Amino acid sequence: MVKICLECQSEPEERGPGSALRELLTDGETASTDTCSGARLTDFCAVWDAGVLLVSAAGKGAPSGVTGRRLNESETLNSVREAQFQQLEAARPRGPGRGARGLVLRMAGQPPPWAYTAVLLCALSLGGAIEIPMDLSQPPTITKQSVKDHIVDPRDNILIECEAKGNPAPSFHWTRNSKFFNIAKDPRVSMRRRSGTLVIDFRSGGRPEEYEGEYQCFARNKFGTALSNRIRLQVSKSPLWPKENLDPVVVQEGAPLTLQCNPPPGLPSPVIFWMSSSMEPISQDKRVSQGHNGDLYFSNVMLQDMQTDYSCNARFHFTHTIQQKNPFTLKVLTNHPYNDSSLRNHPDMYSARGVAERTPSFMYPQGTASSQMVLRGMDLLLECIASGVPTPDIAWYKKGGDLPSDKAKFENFNKALRITNVSEEDSGEYFCLASNKMGSIRHTISVRVKAAPYWLDEPKNLILAPGEDGRLVCRANGNPKPTVQWMVNGEPLQSAPPNPNREVAGDTIIFRDTQISSRAVYQCNTSNEHGYLLANAFVSVLDVPPRMLSPRNQLIRVILYNRTRLDCPFFGSPIPTLRWFKNGQGSNLDGGNYHVYENGSLEIKMIRKEDQGIYTCVATNILGKAENQVRLEVKDPTRIYRMPEDQIAKRGTTVQLECRVKHDPSLKLTVSWLKDDEPLYISNRMKKEEDSLTIFGVAERDQGSYTCVASTELDQDLAKAYLTVLGRPDRPRDLELTDLAERSVRLTWIPGDDNNSPITDYVVQFEEDQFQPGVWHDHSKFPGSVNSAVLRLSPYVNYQFRVIAINEVGSSHPSLPSERYRTSGAPPESNPSDVKGEGTRKNNMEITWTPMNATSAFGPNLRYIVKWRRRETRETWNNVTVWGSRYVVGQTPVYVPYEIRVQAENDFGKGPEPDTIIGYSGEDYPRAAPTDVKIRVLNSTAISLQWNRVYSDTVQGQLREYRAYYWRESSLLKNLWVSQKRQQAGFPGDRLRGVVSRLFPYSNYKLEMVVVNGRGDGPRSETKEFTTPEGVPSAPRRFRVRQPNLETINLEWDHPEHPNGILIGYTLKYVAFNGTKVGKQIVENFSPNQTKFMVQRADPVSRYRFSLSARTQVGSGEAVTEESPAPPNEAYTNNQADIATQGWFIGLMCAIALLVLILLIVCFIKRSRGGKYPVREKKDVPLGPEDPKEEDGSFDYSDEDNKPLQGSQTSLDGTIKQQESDDSLVDYGEGGEGQFNEDGSFIGQYTVKKDKEETEGNESSEATSPVNAIYSLA
Repeated sequence: MVKICLECQSEPEERGPGSALRELLTDGETASTDTCSGARLTDFCAVWDAGVLLVSAAGKGAPSGVTGRRLNESETLNSVREAQFQQLEAARPRGPGRGARGLVLRMAGQPPPWAYTAVLLCALSLGGAIEIPMDLSQPPTITKQSVKDHIVDPRDNILIECEAKGNPAPSFHWTRNSKFFNIAKDPRVSMRRRSGTLVIDFRSGGRPEEYEGEYQCFARNKFGTALSNRIRLQVSKSPLWPKENLDPVVVQEGAPLTLQCNPPPGLPSPVIFWMSSSMEPISQDKRVSQGHNGDLYFSNVMLQDMQTDYSCNARFHFTHTIQQKNPFTLKVLTNHPYNDSSLRNHPDMYSARGVAERTPSFMYPQGTASSQMVLRGMDLLLECIASGVPTPDIAWYKKGGDLPSDKAKFENFNKALRITNVSEEDSGEYFCLASNKMGSIRHTISVRVKAAPYWLDEPKNLILAPGEDGRLVCRANGNPKPTVQWMVNGEPLQSAPPNPNREVAGDTIIFRDTQISSRAVYQCNTSNEHGYLLANAFVSVLDVPPRMLSPRNQLIRVILYNRTRLDCPFFGSPIPTLRWFKNGQGSNLDGGNYHVYENGSLEIKMIRKEDQGIYTCVATNILGKAENQVRLEVKDPTRIYRMPEDQIAKRGTTVQLECRVKHDPSLKLTVSWLKDDEPLYISNRMKKEEDSLTIFGVAERDQGSYTCVASTELDQDLAKAYLTVLGRPDRPRDLELTDLAERSVRLTWIPGDDNNSPITDYVVQFEEDQFQPGVWHDHSKFPGSVNSAVLRLSPYVNYQFRVIAINEVGSSHPSLPSERYRTSGAPPESNPSDVKGEGTRKNNMEITWTPMNATSAFGPNLRYIVKWRRRETRETWNNVTVWGSRYVVGQTPVYVPYEIRVQAENDFGKGPEPDTIIGYSGEDYPRAAPTDVKIRVLNSTAISLQWNRVYSDTVQGQLREYRAYYWRESSLLKNLWVSQKRQQAGFPGDRLRGVVSRLFPYSNYKLEMVVVNGRGDGPRSETKEFTTPEGVPSAPRRFRVRQPNLETINLEWDHPEHPNGILIGYTLKYVAFNGTKVGKQIVENFSPNQTKFMVQRADPVSRYRFSLSARTQVGSGEAVTEESPAPPNEAYTNNQADIATQGWFIGLMCAIALLVLILLIVCFIKRSRGGKYPVREKKDVPLGPEDPKEEDGSFDYSDEDNKPLQGSQTSLDGTIKQQESDDSLVDYGEGGEGQFNEDGSFIGQYTVKKDKEETEGNESSEATSPVNAIYSLA
């Protein structure tokens, strides 16, 4: 069977829409586990996106809300079109992470006829063994088995799976705990018919725990025995929680707390979650969260935590039961016994409640270091939970490197780091850093990565012809290194009968000159302390001519630009060689766009239109050959090129969602719409057109996601947009102040209408009339579910409040202001921030700070007490009271440190003791220059500098940088003017070397160095001189390409602006091209004085591309590139020349000349005889086609001798115009008048307008033929 496949990314499945197709390969048997090399059989649906077929994960849920978003194909098919698409089951759980393996999906419903002839299957592994047809003798092969750790529900019957195939059909027996398991002696145990699957029935009683143990299945026929894995059977357990009475937990407010869960051990482990006794979930955040061990951690306890109790719950998977532990009750000791909800929004919640701030400490794990071991391929979970006030933030780092961004993710409010699919490079030291404003601590976790055995080279079935050689290879890796044990037919190889044709070499068994008697099943068992791997591989000796395993003459239709693989299932022994041919051609298909794999599969890397045709696969061995054919049709993809866009509409307006589609015209297109992932009912307010959906009078019920689905029988495309019908909320009203207190007040308001969009937040603003009257400031923010809040107030502020409502659309207008409320005064509770001391002159220091605002003044006449003294001296503090925000200290030494304090004070008293800030007095210019400046020329444009540092006391300030001033003194080229503008290069910090670059080559330079501080430059060093060597020149200037005629091209240029040395000449490279054809490159070298050159054209059609560069002794410089212009009448001239040499044209001209001559003779005879003939009254009326002659046989005549005869068409240059052609290039393309293409080639020069209008001007008159068209374009 010839198959066409996409990616093979998942596992074999049981039964589904594709099962009938798979049976073509297996003669009705279920596909073996290696059919797809670990991949499951799926149908497909091609989705076109930017020229690429999307094959993506089958996740749930469809994204929405992004303008013009093209949906993830598989997500959409699962959640959007359950009624239209089917998804096949996976045979085992998916790997870690969403979308770890891709699925290929197909439209469901009645499959089209081609589906069974085109058979889209997951490809056989490209390096895998060939399957033996079931009608041939073969040893057993295990096709299905239970997992190694098999946990069962005690309420159900036990099922231990073991299925195998072989010819003759295998028989089965089992061992339990390495001893023969006699099924016949146990009435509860039975084996399914034609299968080795064990069924243990408990309907008549019995305890499932009695059957726990290690089971292994043996499948045997006369050619050998295959073994299953050792299956460890365990019964799920969900023990009850021990009864206990829990005393209330007493804890001081602000202290850390751990509530231990200690769930009963279950199999598998239960899922832990915390709830209250009233079954309300416990809200978790970075302060309160559940650890991986199930315990509930409080980084610090607050009074509000005792408003509920805390109960640990365990959910057991198999029994679907939830067990609840007796709840904990908290008793919080506090300095503030009342629970003021307004303090939750206080900017310093802890100090407001009198809770002392503490540095972080770790609650889990304990200490400063720990270690952890993880197995390769598993998930690594590191956890750090810290206490502290305020609640610490957790950050994660890896010593000596970065965290693996593609595998690492943070969980539990950054308290846990999970690294998925761990590998050896993930070992090392990780540390978590817990920090708050009081300090930080860290914990180091040393991670070791071990590995259970994993395959490097798994043994494959070996099919040999009599007398052939072969080998079985079993290579695995792990940590520690696994050991390898070989068995044959389930017995150790050492105890098997000797076989002179077999040789064991460690992990390899070599077979030489095999015979029919060598058939057997070999097992490779590789193990270490972390696990084991068991693989069966049979050796089958057959003598079979080639045969094809699929139906003949299939039709396959595929989508353009898809990566496609054609499989040709075959069998033979010796293993045949397989070759592919297309359309009966004699050459084998391999290379370029084709690639043939070892198993004979033909991959077409990117399907193009020219790949359409008939493909033949031929399998050959010494016993004969067999062949099969498939016809491949290539279709254009379905593509939504104008997608619907997200829209926000007001109620009652009209909305139009566009959906314009391109598709293959041979496929039937269906465009449908979904709303909220369900088929859309088109009501009388909606109008569905071919490329759009219009909704009139939008209402609230129209809000939702709209998906345009454009589908054919081969593929589909989807695009989603979200329609939002919203309005901004109305302003709140009726503001009222109650519960007036010294430092708080309760504000209550009535919400306005939310206009169909829920109010998410309320913003309370205030205005005070002392410092900034009329300016409104944000005070606090509250959830949209409340309409009353307690506001914390500052002393000595005359407050007025207003409220703004916010929803998803925007903000409401502010409410009308409330009445005013003035608080009493108090001493300041804080000091000004951003205190600095900096010198503005060399003998002063300016002290500045950010003044305090109205809410922190706390009283009238706010002022500042400024204190200063020199650092590290015993002198007394100088102080002054200032009303502004700056003070200048005069007569200071140059750049010395000072201790500075700024304290706030009002009429009620002084603020808290201020912090001491270090400032510096003003800087003076440096007194010394760098010495011993050394220059080393690196290249033609860069030098290296080195100098000695100056003494620190000569800097007289903060050393900013060493700076080099340099200028170009002259060029080594005579008579070349240069700019002597000074340039500079800075070297920040206390450095002793640096590099100056971007110099001009072949020039004399001078350089000086200075020291720079905050004041400016110091004295200059000794002037140094240096010379840059010769370099490559810049590009020649003003390169011009002129084409005076069709025979020559003139080139002119000017000398480079920067020669950068002595010019030794110019190099010109040019090449002729015509469309995609490119000629041989020609190189010309010129003297340095030559600035012109003439090129003789080889033909009048081709264009030329020129590249010109100047040269010095160093080499060629930058090149300038130009192209010759396209001759405007080139194609037309060629056309005329071609016409003039055509035989048909010469004959036509002769016939026309003869006809004109006869007419002239007739007219002359008429005139000479004086014959009468009628003359038309209006000379400008042309002779109609219905009356070429008058009834008396005479011709109409005009006195205008130069008027052309009726029926001829004369162009401006006198050539005869070609009449309408039936072979115009217009009929083969999108046509139009002749024009130049971008590459200069002339196209459409033989076209005739599609509407058969009369041609005008000097258009070509030559009739079209394919030969002439090719000749003209050449």
